[in-house]
Amino acid sequence: MALFEIDEKSSIPIWLQLKNRFIYLITSGYYKPGDQLPTVRGLAADVEVNYNTVSKVYMSLEQDGYIQSKRRQGAFVLDVSDKPGVNISSTAEIVTQEYLKRCFELGMSLEDIEEQFSRSVCEAKERRRVDG
Repeated sequence: MALFEIDEKSSIPIWLQLKNRFIYLITSGYYKPGDQLPTVRGLAADVEVNYNTVSKVYMSLEQDGYIQSKRRQGAFVLDVSDKPGVNISSTAEIVTQEYLKRCFELGMSLEDIEEQFSRSVCEAKERRRVDG
C-alpha cells in the first residue's frame, strides 16, 4: 500500500486528504520529530497532484504547528506530543466528524452513513486480502 493515496471520487478536497494523512502519520509516530518530509516537488510527482496543492498542504501543516520549513533544506516534523488534542484518537475524531458533516450535507441519514461506511470497510478489507 502506498503511503499516500488520493481518492479522486471523494468529496474531501485533495489537499485536505493529504493534510489529514500527514497529521495521522505524524501523530501516530510514523514520522518522528526531526524527520524530513518528502520535498514538495517529489511528493507532487509521486501522488500525481499539482505542486501548488502539496505546497498548500505544507503551509497549512506549518501554520498548525506540525512541521517547520527551513529554506533550502526542506520541511521537518516538529514535536507535537505536548500539543493539546494531538493524538491518533483526537485526530480520528476530527476526521470522523468531518466525514459525518459532509455525509449529512449530502442528505444522508445516520443509517445511510452507517451502511455506506460498513460497505467501504468491507471493500477495503477485501482489497487488502487480494493485494496481500
